[in-house]
Amino acid sequence: MLEVEVIGTTEGAPPEAEVERLVGIALASAEIEDGHVAITYVDAERIAELNAEHRGKAGPTDVLSFPIDGDDEPIGPRELGDVVICPEHTVDLREAVVHGVLHLTGMDHETDAGEMLALQAEILSW
Repeated sequence: MLEVEVIGTTEGAPPEAEVERLVGIALASAEIEDGHVAITYVDAERIAELNAEHRGKAGPTDVLSFPIDGDDEPIGPRELGDVVICPEHTVDLREAVVHGVLHLTGMDHETDAGEMLALQAEILSW
């Protein structure tokens, strides 16, 4: 069973049912069908703090992903991770959701040959 938790609100955010659908599709692309994902909307100050703390980069960014359970078999429900989105630095909140979740699946657009961004575009076209 997939559980999607949306934390915080922001103007222009997709409805929770749409967020759940996008998360489900992105996870299904990696054959992940169950677990918990949190999608959190934060302000620029908070995402800048997280960006500095976890990536060593100054300033705000659009989306950060924090995978929790790795490939090991978890004890209890699988905790897939958290996606943190800063709406004021994001052009398309739907894209940010998909982008962040694809990172939770292990994809990385900085090291692949364009596969992640191509899959992201495909998912968003559905």
